[in-house]
Amino acid sequence: MDTLSLFGLFAVTAMLVAYALEERSHWFVLAFAGACALGSAYGFLQGAWPFGLVEAIWAGVALRRWMIRRRCPRRYCSGRTQNPAARCIDAPCGG
Repeated sequence: MDTLSLFGLFAVTAMLVAYALEERSHWFVLAFAGACALGSAYGFLQGAWPFGLVEAIWAGVALRRWMIRRRCPRRYCSGRTQNPAARCIDAPCGG
């Protein structure tokens, strides 16, 4: 396995781990954005520019989600319900 392949493996593994842990802290959302940026760099470096472009867009989306969540990170969750949309409600942000 060459260095570029190892870099890609690291980027995708970091994306998976950060995505799985996003509900624990807004810092994992930022880590996901960074991992998407690494995945984008990998895509461009290996010559798969569509993959690099899509990952760059995902990095931007995740960065925006991080900026929103760090302002108001709290959510109140009532546990399992029949309607997943009704499970969690946003807490008031106070500003």
